[in-house]
Amino acid sequence: MGSNASAVKCESVPRARGAWRLSGEIGLFLCAGLLSFTGCKANSDEAPGAPGNPSAASAAASSAGQGGADDAPAPQSTGGFDGRLAFQHVAKQVGFGPRPSGSQAIAQTQDYILTQLKSDGCTTEVDSFNADTPVGRLPMKNILVKIPGDDSSIILLGTHYDSLLQKDITFVGADDSASSTAVMLELARLLCGKHGKHAVWIAFFDGEEAMKVWSNTDSRYGSRQMAARFAASGDISKIKAFLLADMVGSRSLHFAREESSTKSLVDLMWATAARLGYSDIFVNTTSGAQDDHDSFLKRKVPSMDVIDFDRLQDVPFWHTADDTLDKISARSLAISGHVFLETVKELQKQ
Repeated sequence: MGSNASAVKCESVPRARGAWRLSGEIGLFLCAGLLSFTGCKANSDEAPGAPGNPSAASAAASSAGQGGADDAPAPQSTGGFDGRLAFQHVAKQVGFGPRPSGSQAIAQTQDYILTQLKSDGCTTEVDSFNADTPVGRLPMKNILVKIPGDDSSIILLGTHYDSLLQKDITFVGADDSASSTAVMLELARLLCGKHGKHAVWIAFFDGEEAMKVWSNTDSRYGSRQMAARFAASGDISKIKAFLLADMVGSRSLHFAREESSTKSLVDLMWATAARLGYSDIFVNTTSGAQDDHDSFLKRKVPSMDVIDFDRLQDVPFWHTADDTLDKISARSLAISGHVFLETVKELQKQ
């Protein structure tokens, strides 16, 4: 998840159970403070949400706050998604250290992703390209898993795996972006070898983060590259849905409806989450985020971003040295993965 020095509104103030209470004045104040070191990127503007399924969702939300590897639910309770395995993927990435584009650590991360995908029997494509950035021309790699379907339609899942370039601190990006990369690796384990009505592709983007200041040209290098390639090949018109994950593993997990995302997709995922008992995790407020889904929205692809960007409560460690493994919950990873998995199943019925 990148930063944006030009954002006008950013934050929510403390949230009542299952809802975010927002204040424009406080948001502007917080934004101004954050600009001194990273900038702002999200907008939050809505009223408290519906209570959903109080008993089941409260238990899920409470458990998601426990943290660590030991709080993972049994995989049979989350559609086979293994939160412990996902947590191990986060730990492995964090162990490589900071992973900005072009670094030795991101090369190790790329090798790790490809090794895991190969071991799970996934068919992968690698697009190696060079990106002109404010810090020079950098080598980048997009990794794409392709799982065939009965027809030509594509359900695209995605994450970025680079971490923000930080010169003054050691930033290992456990939540941003190791958590979402871990979720996509575990989804690949479950989906590769399966066959549905629609093809499922899983994208691992390089270069989501800005090298200096978030802008339309300094950010989202990998997703812009992939969207352009899909447009050139004609595949862009085959994508019926793009589901992006970003920052999905924090101990205190809550997702607001991202306001630029395609409403029908958000409605589908939120209804799926409610059916699974996660209404206190997928809450009925809105917030705005600029992210990799933008590259596809601009090309008229139905797209959505699933991101916990409540910097007051859930992710106060965003883009700081404190975004470390101890902030991650295996249960949160399992909840995120479970909802993605079941949403894919719902899309396969359409």
